[in-house]
Amino acid sequence: MTIQERIAHAEAGLKEQFARIDAIEEHGTRRILKAFQEHMVAYRHFAPTTGYGYDDVGRDTLERIYADLFGTEAAIVRPQIVSGTHAISLCLFGLTLPGDEILSATGTPYDTLESIIGWGKGEAPVGSLKEMGVSYNQVDLTAEGRIDVAAVDAAIKPNTKLVIAQRSRGYAWRPSLMPEEFAELADMLHQKHPGVRLMVDNCYGEFVCEKEPSHYGADICVGSLIKNPGGGIAPTGGYVVGTQEAVTRISYRLTAPGIGLEVGSYAASYQPFYQGLFMAPHTVAQAIKTVCLAARIFEELGMTTTPPANEPRADIIQAIQMQTPERLVAFCQGIQMASPIDSMALPEPWDMPGYNDQVVMAAGTFVAGASVELSADAPMRAPFTAYLQGGLTYAHGRIAMAQALQRMVDVGALKL
Repeated sequence: MTIQERIAHAEAGLKEQFARIDAIEEHGTRRILKAFQEHMVAYRHFAPTTGYGYDDVGRDTLERIYADLFGTEAAIVRPQIVSGTHAISLCLFGLTLPGDEILSATGTPYDTLESIIGWGKGEAPVGSLKEMGVSYNQVDLTAEGRIDVAAVDAAIKPNTKLVIAQRSRGYAWRPSLMPEEFAELADMLHQKHPGVRLMVDNCYGEFVCEKEPSHYGADICVGSLIKNPGGGIAPTGGYVVGTQEAVTRISYRLTAPGIGLEVGSYAASYQPFYQGLFMAPHTVAQAIKTVCLAARIFEELGMTTTPPANEPRADIIQAIQMQTPERLVAFCQGIQMASPIDSMALPEPWDMPGYNDQVVMAAGTFVAGASVELSADAPMRAPFTAYLQGGLTYAHGRIAMAQALQRMVDVGALKL
């Protein structure tokens, strides 16, 4: 069977999954279109501002739209938030005080939070929450990869003020979480521990399902605009949505106490943020179709994937156990070779800041590091799992799968 025949065969078994994805895309597009119309978005909302940015109608309207879409009281949507990690950091510092404890309900968070929280042994990292006197504890997921609500309840102490949860798998071999899976946890906290907030790292999950964790009781959701909600168009930025009280506290970390969201200019146009949001359900659908195809291809080649190709999705990430370092590197190189940007570069494992293992990363994207664009990365540790995400168009994703397979064959890492 040729590579193109293998791709066509895999694709033929995904009709039901693709129909489900299309239905969610249409639902999300209707919701966003309604929000734009209700807030009467016009060209004036794209106008740039300078200086303090008082009464920036483009900025303020965009934030009201995000609050509506996520079913929350308030939102922060700013180009000054440089990444999802930055958005999470704002929340962690904004919602805790010295002596408080943060409790993770989904085990060890993504690698880049280690230096922010400072949960490692030894001296507290400079500038970390640990240095500020904020402690950290965690509850692992169940053996099935679900939130252990009873264990979280038992782990809460008098000084526990913030429970955090990560929707996406990150670099862990576990299922990503559906929005509704946060409902029981949120209900327990609100009923038994009313002073404890729930914050969900929503990165990679926006518009994958019809609703978000904030619709199921999460007090705060955070994410990056160069992932799903930016639609592949937003050039930078992040968002925070949640209760008015929590968002206000977080806004004081973004700017300064007493100033909050009243200032913050942007000398470029807000158009890509609005247009990216409008495109987000479609772009996310294209990305999900791409990773579903990848899952089916490698399942048929005998490799282990999560989630399986036909399983409903909670995020845009596909994990594939490549089993050997040679196969993993070749796969990432093939993705890079099929990229529109920097296709001539061949990624190799390197010591990437913020990670414990060497990382190999393919990311030939228009927006640097944009995870909603087709990319693949992995820590160089057994079982050498590739994490594939994104894809602005399914056609490009299909082409990239062919290139990745060809690269693996060419270097002798795979036999078809």
